[in-house]
Amino acid sequence: MSKRDYYDILGVSKSATDDDIKKAFRKKAMKYHPDRNPDDPNASVKFKEASEAFEVLSDRSKRNSYDQFGHQGVDPSGFSGASSQNFNDIFGDIFGDIFGGGDPFGGGDPFRRRHRSNRGSDLQYEMTISLEDAVKGTNEKISIPVLESCSPCKGTGSEGSSLKTCTNCRGAGQVRTQQGFFSVSQTCRYCSGRGSLIENPCKECRGEGRVERRKTLSVKIPAGVDTGDRIRLAGEGEGGLDGGTSGDLFVQIKVLSHDVFERDGKHLYCEAPISFGSAALGGEVEIPTIEGKVKIKIPEGTQTGKLFRLKGKGITEIRGGSRGDLLCRAIVETPQSLNKTQKELLRQFETSTKGKKLQNPLSYEWFEKVKSFFDTN
Repeated sequence: MSKRDYYDILGVSKSATDDDIKKAFRKKAMKYHPDRNPDDPNASVKFKEASEAFEVLSDRSKRNSYDQFGHQGVDPSGFSGASSQNFNDIFGDIFGDIFGGGDPFGGGDPFRRRHRSNRGSDLQYEMTISLEDAVKGTNEKISIPVLESCSPCKGTGSEGSSLKTCTNCRGAGQVRTQQGFFSVSQTCRYCSGRGSLIENPCKECRGEGRVERRKTLSVKIPAGVDTGDRIRLAGEGEGGLDGGTSGDLFVQIKVLSHDVFERDGKHLYCEAPISFGSAALGGEVEIPTIEGKVKIKIPEGTQTGKLFRLKGKGITEIRGGSRGDLLCRAIVETPQSLNKTQKELLRQFETSTKGKKLQNPLSYEWFEKVKSFFDTN
C-alpha cells in the first residue's frame, strides 16, 4: 500500500512556509491525539501519520530530499520523535494545550521528566453554620485528621542517612521507553517516582515521610458568608514529602435554613401574620430582625402580600458594599373558631359593606369586569 503524500496529510501546499507547516501539524495533533480520542483507534493512526509528515517537512534537509525523491528520499525508520528541535518544540506547545500545563511529564521538555514538586495535598472541610453566625461572623474550632511531615526525618522517610539515588531511573523518577515513533515516560516502579531509595526507614513514619495526626484549628468566619463560600487556610493541608511545603485547607461553608428568615443575597425576607382587625383599622405589629424585635406601623386597609421594607436590617455582603434590607410580607389572617356573638357581628359588618366600592375596591372592580364580560358575550 502506497504512503500518502506528506503535504496532503497536513493539508498544506508544497510552497507552505515552516510556520504554515507547524500550524497545520498543531491543528492535526490537537484533533487526533489519542488522549482526546480514547475510543477511536483510527485517531492514533492519523496522529502518527501527521507526526511522521511533520518530522520530515519541518526539517529543511529532509524536506528537500522528499521534494526531489518522494518517500524514497527520506528514511522513515529514522523517525524518532526527538531528532528535530522543531518537533520537540511544537510537541511541548501541543501537550501544554492538551494536558493544561507545560507538558504531560512535568517539565518544559516532553521527553524528559523533571523533578516534581512534593507539595502536600489540599484538603477540604465542610462547615455548617447558622444564619445568625453567617450574618454576624463567628469563630469556630474544627478538628481534622491530616498527614503531617514527619519531624524526626524531616519528611524524607530516611533515618540518620542520606537517600540513595535510584539506579533504575538515575534519579529522574521516570523511565523513558521507545514505542515506534514516540518516546513514552512512565513512573519508575522501583522508587515510585521519587527518584531516590530509602536504605534505613524512619521508625516514626516507617519510611513514608508523613504521619497521621489530628489537629484542632480555629477558623474565623467573616460576616456575610453564604453557602458555597470557601475560606482558605494556607499551609494547613497535608504535609509535603522530602521537605516539600504543606498543602492548604479549604473550609466550605453551608448555611442552614432558618425558621423565620429566608436569604436572597444581601436581603432577608420574612412573613408576619396580621389580624383581620389590624389590617382593616391599622395599628402596629412586632416583627423580628437579626438584631432583635422592632415595631412597624400597619396602615388602614392593608392587604395580604404587602411588603414592608426595613432599610439596613439585612446582611452586609462579605465582598463589601451597602447592607441589605429586611422585607416583611404581610399575611392577613382570617379569624377562626368564632362564637355566636362574633359571627353575628361579622354578618352585620358584611351586610353594611357588601357591594361598596370604598370598603371593597378589589371586589367591586372584579365584579364590574365580570359583569362587563357577560354583557358583551
